[in-house]
Amino acid sequence: MSSYHLDHLQFLETEAIHVMREAAAEFEHPAILFSGGKDSICLLRLAEKAFRPSDLPMPLLNVDTGHHFPELNEFRDRRAKELGTKLIIRKVEDAIANGIAIPIPGEISRNQLQTPTLLAAIEEFRFDCLIGGTRRDEEKSRAKERFFSHRAVMGGWDPKNQRPEIWNLYNARVNPGENIRVFPILNWTEMDVWEYIKKEKLDVPNIYFSHKRQCVRRHGQWLPVTDLLPPKPKEEIKELVVRVRTIGDIISTGLVESPADSVDDIIAEIAAARVTERGSRADDKANETAMEDRKKAGYF
Repeated sequence: MSSYHLDHLQFLETEAIHVMREAAAEFEHPAILFSGGKDSICLLRLAEKAFRPSDLPMPLLNVDTGHHFPELNEFRDRRAKELGTKLIIRKVEDAIANGIAIPIPGEISRNQLQTPTLLAAIEEFRFDCLIGGTRRDEEKSRAKERFFSHRAVMGGWDPKNQRPEIWNLYNARVNPGENIRVFPILNWTEMDVWEYIKKEKLDVPNIYFSHKRQCVRRHGQWLPVTDLLPPKPKEEIKELVVRVRTIGDIISTGLVESPADSVDDIIAEIAAARVTERGSRADDKANETAMEDRKKAGYF
């Protein structure tokens, strides 16, 4: 006899596919934010399940800071080509050159510059919906999100003025210039993501697995030594076996010492972890409200 009971992952998958189909039905110009990270990799598989055998009814969008891990950009480009899906890349460097993004003197990180670059892309392509891989368990400001998150004309997010979502009903109405950010995997955890990657046998960038890399200890974490992040005087360079749990800019992504070289190893490691994945992101440690401040300004 067939069983109609959905296990935990099947329920999350069904919920996410429903949200993604709702977004495709409600909006005229949606796009999927795709960085090549583990969350957006799951989004692409969910989009395939939601819309195949038809082509994906929306392009992929990536804001490239110019400080990405090379492995991530290679993976991003390859996956878009394999899927035969349009990939739109908007670079922070171009936004700076065009006066869209204004660098802060002495500031190396380009996290703040992602926001005007993203907002310019929304205006350029008239996107009324961006689908992303935000999850509530990542960070406290993201725990306040809805599946359909309303953004004002200038891209601003007001966590105290979000629309109620009762009985899986989502309010997609927007005025001209406004947009909605849609988060199909909002209820997923880091563990759910990796268990889904295992179940679906999804390919991920190799920097998620253990590898040797030169690092320096800074701000309580290991950071990769690069041309963008050279060691300071008296800082000791160490070659360690490390991996990343969450991927941001190469200058702000903390590395964790780990022997995990398979998905099963990563799942076991997460089960025993006592630090959240974004605990290794230097850009979230600027102050207590760093992420929420960026989101209010239009960051994803």
